Amino acid sequence: MALTPMMQQYLNIKEKCKDCILFFRLGDFYEMFFEDAKIAAKELELVLTGRDCGLEERAPMCGIPYHAANSYISKLINRGYKIALCEQLENPSTAKGIVKRDIIKVITPGTYTDSSFLDDNENNYIMSLYINKDTAALSFADISTGEFYCTYTNLDIHLILNEISKFEPTEILIPENIDDDILNSIKERFNTSFTKLTESFFVEDFIETIKKQFGDLNFENYSETLLKCSNGIIKYIINTQKTALSHINNFQYYNIIDYLSIDINSRRNLEITETLRDKTKKGSLLWVIDKSNTAMGARELRRWLEQPLINKTKIENRLDALEELISNISLQEDLKTSLKEIYDIERIVGKISSKSVNAKELISLKNSISKIPEIKILLKNCKSTLLKNMYSQLDELKDIYSLINNSILDNPSISLKEGNIIKEGFNNNVDELRTAKSHGKEWIASLGNSEKESTGIKSLKIGYNKVFGYYIEVTKSNLNLVPEERYIRKQTLANSERYITPELKDMESKVLGAEEKLINLEYEIFIDIRNEIEYHVDRMKKTAKIISNLDCLSSLATVALENNYCKPEINNNNEIIIKEGRHPVVEKMIETGTFVNNDTFINNTSEQLLLITGPNMAGKSTYMRQIALIVLLAQIGSFVPAKSASISICDKIFTRIGASDDLAAGKSTFMVEMWEVSNILKNATNKSLILLDEVGRGTSTFDGLSIAWSVIEYICNTSYIKSKTLFATHYHELTKLEGLVPGVKNYSVSVKEIKGQIAFLRKIIPGGADQSYGIEVAKLAGLPDKVIRRAKEILSNIEKDNNNEINIENISESCKINNTKNKQIDKTPERKQINLIDIQKENLIKEIASIDILNMTPIESFNKLYDIINKSKTL
Repeated sequence: MALTPMMQQYLNIKEKCKDCILFFRLGDFYEMFFEDAKIAAKELELVLTGRDCGLEERAPMCGIPYHAANSYISKLINRGYKIALCEQLENPSTAKGIVKRDIIKVITPGTYTDSSFLDDNENNYIMSLYINKDTAALSFADISTGEFYCTYTNLDIHLILNEISKFEPTEILIPENIDDDILNSIKERFNTSFTKLTESFFVEDFIETIKKQFGDLNFENYSETLLKCSNGIIKYIINTQKTALSHINNFQYYNIIDYLSIDINSRRNLEITETLRDKTKKGSLLWVIDKSNTAMGARELRRWLEQPLINKTKIENRLDALEELISNISLQEDLKTSLKEIYDIERIVGKISSKSVNAKELISLKNSISKIPEIKILLKNCKSTLLKNMYSQLDELKDIYSLINNSILDNPSISLKEGNIIKEGFNNNVDELRTAKSHGKEWIASLGNSEKESTGIKSLKIGYNKVFGYYIEVTKSNLNLVPEERYIRKQTLANSERYITPELKDMESKVLGAEEKLINLEYEIFIDIRNEIEYHVDRMKKTAKIISNLDCLSSLATVALENNYCKPEINNNNEIIIKEGRHPVVEKMIETGTFVNNDTFINNTSEQLLLITGPNMAGKSTYMRQIALIVLLAQIGSFVPAKSASISICDKIFTRIGASDDLAAGKSTFMVEMWEVSNILKNATNKSLILLDEVGRGTSTFDGLSIAWSVIEYICNTSYIKSKTLFATHYHELTKLEGLVPGVKNYSVSVKEIKGQIAFLRKIIPGGADQSYGIEVAKLAGLPDKVIRRAKEILSNIEKDNNNEINIENISESCKINNTKNKQIDKTPERKQINLIDIQKENLIKEIASIDILNMTPIESFNKLYDIINKSKTL
């Protein structure tokens, strides 16, 4: 048996998109067949039927109405599928043989642009990754807004993961020969769609593709790896969208070191854009500072958080602009009012470029442009550099406003194939056809009145439907009054008869002919208007960028005013000085009471590592996070939650906070902790900020304390990192490092004990804590009273021993007394607690033994000897 011609056509087209679900247009439906039908039926909960296809068995089939396709496509895209839209390319009523069909667009997670289903406040990025030897290039594009970014780095999986985490792409393009370890590392971290492409797809004609899309670039400034990576993403976008997108026209290369780097683990721990627990915006830093008035501003503010600045001048320009808005309340309020009236210009421009914009969206563009002169007037007298630049560079787009205002109706049809788009007076031919159509309908309407008078049938009426056109309807009780010499019976209904007359049909042809011509002409004129506007895509994008940046400043000004933030000073002294600092998120989340503020002083010398001790739940982690978030806010150019702040620019922020594991990958909590600490120690610099919480607690006391001690020494060693560090710990033994290790300074969380009950004061004070209050915390958590009492007995026995030793035998004897059944407990061989002095001596001996005296200069030898003498005096 042979396939039917239609099914043969289907299979030929399916061959072009094997990795897609093919939506095959048949009349008013998109049909799916074979395996595509099975997948779609399951995912969309459709009825799976069958169709004769010329084979022995019917082809599995399911379908959806074409006018409702968007909601179904959205569901499939969100589940990682790709859709190929196959349309009818000719009118089925006039086609000879099988209707011509072909794919007009491929929709993938990264190329989805339907604004009805995209989050207005987030970008939808597609990314490509290309690796060449020891270099990795990454390119990112959002085709809904026209943004394009690219960078390259050393082939380091940590750096690759960090960059991906900034953009959170919904689709990643990769070469099919990519290393499995790299691919698996990305898959472990990101729930996204992957598309494999051949090596040649990235390599072939890469110079020509980049030139065609972005114009003449100075190609000598970019590596071939970067250009091939960008070539891959641009070609993929063109191949799927079946058109070149003019709004992707700015080749934005950025260097990773031009921004404050926050690695993927630290982003998660600091909850910058989403919470750890439920992955929602509420409870994140973005939730606190996003008071944006436009969708463009919301997306831009997220980008500011993802890529904080390290350039002092740029940071201070933002801060000065913020200060001007905050000090001029009327300017700030008027600005917010104007911004609220502006639609998403970036995505409207994207639709213009992709030829999918409708008339209503052009009216939204016009209304948005109408607010730009108001904004420009507001900025006219501003003094800060950034606001003055915005004023001078803000294009009012008056010509685009005039074109739309003169041509498009204020309330046009949504569909471009229904007419009712072009304003009267814009085009003479449109006016003439509209007059002919209008007069014809008036004549038909008046025909009803004249026929009532001439026939005497008072209930006679004129009607219209798409099947019969215009008709005269007479109820059966009046059929005896019908003038049969003029009326031609057309249709019989239960209670009436429908007629036509030669005059009615003649006028119908004129009316409907004019209407069809008018719809086609309005569509053609609209396309010309759209194409004219498309010439100015670059101007509109620049204006949209200024508006989005202005909205970010307005949002941050609102937050600063509402929450009493201060303007931070940006210093070059490697110092972070914060007076009465607060956690920006926690203070908004607490329902009762007042957030307890805290001071901070940290530098690269005398107070380089703040060793913070104190009980759980007392606020150590909150305190550390708030310092990182205050630094982060300062470096996006925001005011900060404090009475005053002087912030030294950091190049990187690292955190190791909280317990987590990755059992699926065979990594325990402690393994993950050590992996994260290792990453920090390898990548931190003397300009970095490090937050370490309970390092070493995932293993035995002896091992954990040793690791924590060694990490502290490594961080404080001038030859290694010398980063500004906050180190929270329960190892009180480490407090003895103050004075032994340069830069270590003890701090603790203040606790008040009243009649055996503890109160956490959440105040950070100089000096180490004398105990952890762990049993009291356990009591607050609701552990049984028997467990609490027994824990206190054990603790009492331990404290009787030497401060540096734990006598296990004493504890065992105590256990015997409390064993109601008098069971014999085996004695555990005594193991003494770690002796700090012994470890210090051992470390000093190891240090002396490792000295390579033959490769040291005389001055280096002298300095090393001086250092050893000083250390020996403390033993």
